[in-house]
Amino acid sequence: MKVTPEHNERVAKIIFGSVYPHYLSRVEKNGRTREELDQVLEWLTGFDRTTLQKLIKDKVTIETFFEKATLHPNAHMIKGVICGYRIEEIDNELTRQARYMDKLVDELAKGRKMEKILRVEKK
Repeated sequence: MKVTPEHNERVAKIIFGSVYPHYLSRVEKNGRTREELDQVLEWLTGFDRTTLQKLIKDKVTIETFFEKATLHPNAHMIKGVICGYRIEEIDNELTRQARYMDKLVDELAKGRKMEKILRVEKK
């Protein structure tokens, strides 16, 4: 699927606090924990649990969320299809970052091992 400018605009305006409960529900329904969800989000963005909660409370948009984030240097290793889009083909940086987050949550919910989700490189 081709990402449209309208789609990119919609993604930018999503409130992070509106998606976090959906992420949490999805992972808990599949036997994972809030701590694991927060660990995955911290790996991607650099935000600890306290910062995540403040961003939720402040009702920041996905655009602001990723402007404040420090993306993990291995985030580019997140590949595959999520929500019908092949991540590595998304040319809009913000939409790609949002799909990185979706993909990590999806992997967590599907029971993937944490070291694989966090793209731990083998020595």
